[in-house]
Amino acid sequence: MAKKSMVNREVKRAKLVKQHAAKRAALKAVIYDQTKPIEDRFKATQKLAQMPRNSSATRIHNRCQLTGRPHAYYRKLKLSRIMLRELASFGQIPGMVKSSW
Repeated sequence: MAKKSMVNREVKRAKLVKQHAAKRAALKAVIYDQTKPIEDRFKATQKLAQMPRNSSATRIHNRCQLTGRPHAYYRKLKLSRIMLRELASFGQIPGMVKSSW
């Protein structure tokens, strides 16, 4: 089980990303628009740099929904490999059967 502080930090980051997504997208659109004057693009770059770092989507780290484990994460199921195996063994994931030969 991951530390609660780390899980809460990721929740806080996800909330910030969602809150600032529209503003960041608008600023990036201005920055990458080659038809705008260089002064406007530079001001947009400065505004983007002044925004909270945790509002960037690249700072979110995927974690298991049940344990908070950051490694061996399956995106499709939002679970770590350990919980995936455990739930599959108990038959709680539809269509998944533990293989044996």
